[in-house]
Amino acid sequence: MPVLVRKWIVPAIAGLLLLGGLTYAFWPQPVTVDLGTAERGAMMVTVDDEGETRVKEVYLVSAPLPGRVLRLEGDVGDPVVAGETPLATIRPTTPAFLDSRTRSELEAAVKAAQAARTLAEAELERLQALYDYAKAEYERAKPLAERGTISRSRLDHALMEVRTQAAALQTAQANFNVRDFELQRAKAALLEPEDPRSTTSGECCFIAKAPVSGQILRLLQESETVIQAGAPLVEIGDPAQLEIVVDLLSSDAVLVSPGDKVIIDDWGGATPLAGRVQRVEPFGFTKISALGIEEQRVNVIIDFTDPYEKWQRLGHGYRVDVQIVLWESDDVLHVPISALFRHGGKWAVFSVVDGDATLTPVTIGHMNTRSAEVIDGLNEGQALVLHPSDRVVDGISVVGRTSL
Repeated sequence: MPVLVRKWIVPAIAGLLLLGGLTYAFWPQPVTVDLGTAERGAMMVTVDDEGETRVKEVYLVSAPLPGRVLRLEGDVGDPVVAGETPLATIRPTTPAFLDSRTRSELEAAVKAAQAARTLAEAELERLQALYDYAKAEYERAKPLAERGTISRSRLDHALMEVRTQAAALQTAQANFNVRDFELQRAKAALLEPEDPRSTTSGECCFIAKAPVSGQILRLLQESETVIQAGAPLVEIGDPAQLEIVVDLLSSDAVLVSPGDKVIIDDWGGATPLAGRVQRVEPFGFTKISALGIEEQRVNVIIDFTDPYEKWQRLGHGYRVDVQIVLWESDDVLHVPISALFRHGGKWAVFSVVDGDATLTPVTIGHMNTRSAEVIDGLNEGQALVLHPSDRVVDGISVVGRTSL
């Protein structure tokens, strides 16, 4: 009997073990997936692109008359003062004798330049008066606002008027300087060989001075050479007056509005800078991308809102990355973009409930490159399947992938 039992029990045990192994081998195993979570927090939608800094007003100083320009003494980055700093010394070529007709034309040009200078001077005085008035109004408004006699809005309006008139006054001053140089050029055209200033004496040369204060940005003609009238010599501007120009795709530019918040990153500093859209230019242009594709682009101009001390190391023509904020919220339920997929023409996710993947339709609001706002369909803290493959179906068991 014991022998028969042993002959029967051993095959039975082996058969049970084989059956258990086959059952385990063919039993459905949970699908290994990456898991994410529906979280509540801050979210923003931005348009991202590369931009380039530039001085708002770049002044190109050119030769007002033909002659030999002496070697420029200044270097790039040197400060210049309006009407004082010499930029170029030009020794005019010996002029030809003037016939009566040419002389009459040049004398008329001098009178026209004098009239234009007088007009620019009158405009400068008018704007100076407006600026003085606006400044006086602001000074009178400050104590009234402190006592509550007038609203804070009226005080801000008075301050805005002072800044506006100051900018207009600066523009008028630059225009007056330009007219003054035009008058000098018109007078120089009347020089004749017998004029002492046309000889090689100490009074021989015309000195072009800086029309505005700022710094030398570029020396376009550094060495001594013979030039023609109108030849570019020096570019000057004020690096403290920087702006950013970004050429966006026209389909992105239509989403941007003046006043939109801008985050300026990857500019070389430790922290991002703040900016604001100043204007979206109404004129588009065609640009060939790196892949050889024609794209319609639109320039968007951005002003810095951070103090100058934070970005003073930036200069003309520096590259920066900008994020123009189209929408933002500090408290919104959002999910990773990788959890979303289309199902029946609508958005859906696989939420994980008791270890099983559950097909869950969701209503999506704003989206960016990383996450999407969930309006309806999910709760905060809900686990989600990221990058669901074709193995993930409704009801299947899933297990989160563990990183090594």
